Amino acid sequence: MEFSWSEEDLAFRREADAFVKETLPPWWTGQYTSGERGRVYTKEFCQKLGERGLLTMAWPKEYGGSDAPIWNQVHFKEIMAAYGEPRGPQYMNLNWIGPSIMLFGTEEQKSYHLGRMSKGDVIWCQGFSEPDAGSDLASLKTRAVEDGDDYVINGQKVWTSNAERAEVCFLLARTDPDAPKHRGISVFLIDMDTPGVTVRKIKSMSGWGGLNEVFFDDVRVPRSTMLGEKNAGWSVITAALNFERIGQPRYEASKIVIDKVIKYATTTSHGDGPLSKDPVLRQKIAQAYVRYRAARVLTYRLASIVAKGDDPGPGESSMNRIHQIQLSQHTADLSMEILGLYGRLQTDVPDAPFLGVLEHDWRWCVASTIAAGTLEIQKEQVAVRGLGLPR
Repeated sequence: MEFSWSEEDLAFRREADAFVKETLPPWWTGQYTSGERGRVYTKEFCQKLGERGLLTMAWPKEYGGSDAPIWNQVHFKEIMAAYGEPRGPQYMNLNWIGPSIMLFGTEEQKSYHLGRMSKGDVIWCQGFSEPDAGSDLASLKTRAVEDGDDYVINGQKVWTSNAERAEVCFLLARTDPDAPKHRGISVFLIDMDTPGVTVRKIKSMSGWGGLNEVFFDDVRVPRSTMLGEKNAGWSVITAALNFERIGQPRYEASKIVIDKVIKYATTTSHGDGPLSKDPVLRQKIAQAYVRYRAARVLTYRLASIVAKGDDPGPGESSMNRIHQIQLSQHTADLSMEILGLYGRLQTDVPDAPFLGVLEHDWRWCVASTIAAGTLEIQKEQVAVRGLGLPR
């Protein structure tokens, strides 16, 4: 058993890190804090990754990948998280939308959609939540009614990230209103420029402008846009959410917060010396680092299961998600505690510490307890699917 990375792993990390560092512009601070030019830049960056073969390296060659070891993908995801996720919204394509299409799509769907994803040419959004269907996603009311060789879709989605600039939507709609709620849902892959699709922005407390409402008014799409079998969409969405919960190494973003907190504590004096000499703060920083290492180990465990060709299941993936959510909130709260009122300065204030990134992270991490299933639902998954406890 090996407890350290091989020379091949280390060489890949060095080369990939150097490429990202050389490619990113000097003004880049992260996908949520680099402003509108940062949001525009992410597509250009993904296209450069596609040219380099780094975007979908672990995918099969027939779908635009290079059959690279899954550990290369893990290394690269960590690097992306450490640099503020410069892939922008395309991380969704790569982490769970693409794998879901591989698993459930027709050959035509795979050839068309996966090829574009591997080149970094397309931005997706996911049409999941509705005004009355968030945590209880199976209560969704958006309808898709069969009409000859087409489906006509009517309904509304909300909290749809990046819909205002997405080209394709991974959409859930009800195709059988009389079936039990988990059994009458289908998934559609819909072009966002289809007549009848309307996007309206939502302003959030995080300050990020990428949340939207999406309205579908008599949107007509061909039957060929359906992913998987009719009325079997719940199995598709379950797989997609498992991919999502496994795919994001948020712990690396938390590690960046810890590093910034350490830098601030060692360079800022309080009383007789630097903050870093305060025994209480030292304990808190050390505890945050321990939680970071634990989150990384949990993710590596999932990666090792997938690398062996096994399915980690919703219990394992939810356990990983819980720990990463709690870690991100813990480190964000710690940063505000140590920086004090100075840490509340936002990105548009010239003297904001670390360009205001920590303050933004503190606000943004609140949403992480809700995205991809609330923290309470994740715990329920661990209890029922992981431990076999009764509902």
